[in-house]
Amino acid sequence: MTDIDDLLAAYDQQMRGVPPHPPAGVTYEQDGPLLRIVGQFRGFVSAPRDVGVRGGELDQLIIRQRDYFAARGEAVEWKTRGHDQPADLTERLLAAGFVPEEQETVLIGLAKDMTAAPALPSGVTLRQVTEDVDMRRIAAMESVVWGQDWSWLGDDLIARVSAAPDEIVVMVAEADEEVVSAAWLVFREGTEFAGLWGGSTLPAWRGRGIYRALVAARAERAVARDVRFLHVDASDDSAPILRRLGFRAVTTTTPYVWSPPQP
Repeated sequence: MTDIDDLLAAYDQQMRGVPPHPPAGVTYEQDGPLLRIVGQFRGFVSAPRDVGVRGGELDQLIIRQRDYFAARGEAVEWKTRGHDQPADLTERLLAAGFVPEEQETVLIGLAKDMTAAPALPSGVTLRQVTEDVDMRRIAAMESVVWGQDWSWLGDDLIARVSAAPDEIVVMVAEADEEVVSAAWLVFREGTEFAGLWGGSTLPAWRGRGIYRALVAARAERAVARDVRFLHVDASDDSAPILRRLGFRAVTTTTPYVWSPPQP
């Protein structure tokens, strides 16, 4: 397999540009080196590996993003990676009021090596879904898993499927008509990559091969589309499973989030 440096270079080159086909109501705006995404459940800022500015100029770039979303009354996430430059980027985000969320590991694997599926528990089936009602069911399951209102996720998945149905595959694992796990595969046109997202499972169903089965099912669909690499932003729970499957860690990612003051 390609070495870590080559994997990371391909990831930086292919996965940090402007995504195609925004959902309805979502716009992309360029601000210098940054891509600003507006119209989601919270704002999002994507940057290249090196933003290309330093010191006070970088501070002003950060403050401009914060103030843009403050004027909209919205939170904003600046997605950082562990190898980003300059080295003091995160310190300057902190100084501007951004707060780090949980760090995850960016893992990359060969799609063709990830298609072997374990046997599912008795009564559990996998299914690709496209209907709005299923996206709402996924959001309800995620709300239980995370102990927060994730209803926004249903809206997000519905909008993405509507905008570009060929760019996303949403799958559920069901038992007795209950969604017990869900995950989706996002293609990036013009690249060698597809992204694995979701993968949350209700506590009572964990450790029984469902997560690995959803990885394999999505890998099969990626291979059918001639995708070479799968990438994942993996939590500490998911990363060991994915490493055992052959995924390799290339960097880390940490969201830095600014939220409007509460009234």
